[in-house]
Amino acid sequence: MVVLHDPTIQLSILQENHGSPLAGHPGQEKILKLVKQDFHWSGMTQLIKDYVSSCQLCSRNKNIHHKRFGLLKPLPIPNGPWICLSMDFITQLPLPNSFDSILVIVDIFSKMVVFIPKMSSITSLHLAHLFIKNIFAKHGLSSPIVSDRGSFFFLPFGPIFVRSSIFQVICQLPTIQKLMDRQRG
Repeated sequence: MVVLHDPTIQLSILQENHGSPLAGHPGQEKILKLVKQDFHWSGMTQLIKDYVSSCQLCSRNKNIHHKRFGLLKPLPIPNGPWICLSMDFITQLPLPNSFDSILVIVDIFSKMVVFIPKMSSITSLHLAHLFIKNIFAKHGLSSPIVSDRGSFFFLPFGPIFVRSSIFQVICQLPTIQKLMDRQRG
């Protein structure tokens, strides 16, 4: 049966074939197959996809298609201050002084926090220099540095825009190389 462009009729057909207790909330392909057996209208496939994807009950009870998240484990307590750091960004701030984000660095042992204002458009090299100036110069070399592996920690670097870790950039700087050599030996 051909259904004219009447949204009320189309919606009732979809509700009957998807949302009724007997229908059981079938997925997009199954409901499309069911509806196509008896009805046809222009744009039916897209309407069915939109209807099923906007179904709140289906999205709430959707099967999980990714590896289950692991249990949260607390970080080990460091032996002293500035040995282990965590860092993240506060972004999309209003522009009062030409800074639109803040690099937040927390010492895991003492819970001391350092806030470094910056622009979100800086390169990983500039970020490495900010880190050296504000953390390494005052507190020495830290290991490990904990992050959420956000995109800010993997910024384009250099003329060829290689995706590099901010930590790799920091460790390659001559100042840090000298500090690491001194610590090793």
